[in-house]
Amino acid sequence: MGSVLRLLADYGPAFGQALLLTWKLTALSFVAGFALGIVVTVALLLPLRPLRFVLTGYVEVFRNIPGVALLIFIVFALPDLKVVIDYEPSVILTLALVCSAFTADYVRTGINTVNRGQVEAARSLGMGPLVIISSIVLPQALRSVVQPMTSLLIALMLSTSLASQVPLPGRELTTLVAKIANDSAGGISAFAAAAAMYLASGLLIAWAGATLDRKVRILR
Repeated sequence: MGSVLRLLADYGPAFGQALLLTWKLTALSFVAGFALGIVVTVALLLPLRPLRFVLTGYVEVFRNIPGVALLIFIVFALPDLKVVIDYEPSVILTLALVCSAFTADYVRTGINTVNRGQVEAARSLGMGPLVIISSIVLPQALRSVVQPMTSLLIALMLSTSLASQVPLPGRELTTLVAKIANDSAGGISAFAAAAAMYLASGLLIAWAGATLDRKVRILR
C-alpha cells in the first residue's frame, strides 16, 4: 500500500496526463476509422466490380496486418518514399486504418440483417442506390452492430499501447509504465495502476455500449 501511495505522490499528475493521451488517441483514431469504414462500406455496395475488388483487398489487408508492423512501416518506411508523418499522427493513422477495416466488415455484416424486401420496396418507389443506402440500409445496419463496435473501441483503446514504440511528445499509459520501471523500483505498482486505468476505461466503454445497444436495438 505504501508503494502505491508513493507512486501516486510522485507520478499522479503523469498518470493523469497519460490517461488523457490514451483517451485522445482512442477517440481520434476511432472517429477517423469509423468514418473511413462507413465510406468503404458504402463504396462496396455500389455496382462497380473493380472498386469492390480493391476495397475488399483493403479490408482484408488491414484486418490481418499486425498493428505494430503497420506503425513501423508508416514511421520508418514511408520517409524513404518522401512521405514523412509526425509520430502522434502516425499512431492515429495506424489505429484508424485498422479500425476502418473492422468497421467495414462489421457494418457489412449488419447490412446482411436488413430485410431485402425494404430495399426492393424503396427501388419500386424510384429511390436511388445512395438514398436507399443512407436512409434505409445504413441506419438499420448501424443499430445492429453496436456491440461489435463497442468491442472494437475497447480493442482500439488497448492498442494505443502501440504508441510506446515511437517517441511521442507525451506518454500514454504503457510508455509511462516503462519509464517508471526504468527510473525506479516501482515497476510492479506502476503496472498495476496502468492496468486498473485500462480496466476502468474498458468497463466504462462496455457500459456505454450496452446502454446504447438497449436504446437502439432492433427487435426481430
